[in-house]
Amino acid sequence: MSTPSADPGTPSPAVAAPLAAPAVDPVAALDAGQGGGRRGSLGPVGLVLAGGLSVQFGAALAVTLMPRAGALGVVTLRLAVAAVVMLLVCRPRLRGHSRADWGTVVVFGAAMAGMNGLFYQAVDRIPLGPAVTLEVIGPLALSVLASRRAVNLVWAGLALAGVFLLGGGGFDGLDPAGAAFALAAGAMWAAYIVFSARTGRRFPQADGLALAMGVGALLFLPLGIVESGAELIDPVTLGLGAGVALLSSVLPYTLELLALRRLPAPTFAVLMSLEPAIAAGAGFLILDQALTAAQSAAIALVVAASIGAVRTQVGRRKRRAPAVS
Repeated sequence: MSTPSADPGTPSPAVAAPLAAPAVDPVAALDAGQGGGRRGSLGPVGLVLAGGLSVQFGAALAVTLMPRAGALGVVTLRLAVAAVVMLLVCRPRLRGHSRADWGTVVVFGAAMAGMNGLFYQAVDRIPLGPAVTLEVIGPLALSVLASRRAVNLVWAGLALAGVFLLGGGGFDGLDPAGAAFALAAGAMWAAYIVFSARTGRRFPQADGLALAMGVGALLFLPLGIVESGAELIDPVTLGLGAGVALLSSVLPYTLELLALRRLPAPTFAVLMSLEPAIAAGAGFLILDQALTAAQSAAIALVVAASIGAVRTQVGRRKRRAPAVS
């Protein structure tokens, strides 16, 4: 749902938005200020799909960079370059924030760093499509648990069936460590969503996001230096790392934020549920990672579960909305 981002690869703030609200309602955070209607929606839909493609093809590029810089080195480059760009663009104010504000930003940055680090460890071991499929279980579980509706047990069961099918009944077909890293990345994604919402309430515009990116980059820098050392400043590695950061963070964040000005929240959330399928396509086209029929069916089940959970929340919110006289 990639979100659910920052990537599927990892989800962006916009990816987290359908799942991040005071009650962790999967759609509420986008409803405020959104224009409805179908007219003129093709443009923003295209922006969202372009953002999803950018994230996943950025993740595929990251996989090709790993033999040169290592998984931790790639994460370090991605976070560092994205943080520099966001800090220069947003120019967040450093003074006037409470200790609680900074605590929220630090936890948000740590969740972001953990989510990226674990996901890249996963794609270093298993194909991109299955990795994103397992990762998206985290936000989906958060949505189902927050909803407390019986129908969401159906979506949870559908997702679990997809995970079981993806693992061949015991993850014999996937590297167990890679699968574990992907599931752990999903748990960090859920934490990312919760603290993304809290940060958004405490900081104006994207200031909190920019600061959290800076925190995440600083936290990950020692790990990247230990694994990759001087390779991080090699011109070719640095250039490819900048490409990963632009494709996986800067460009999709911008496209999705532009789309959210005109695109209804339900449409956006459903589109983000397609991330595992987009990731599978990127893995096939760039990394030659062909999927078995069982893996393709597993991804389809998880995508269907994600869409079903989102649509359930949409119907619930519509029934709650007061009539306008």
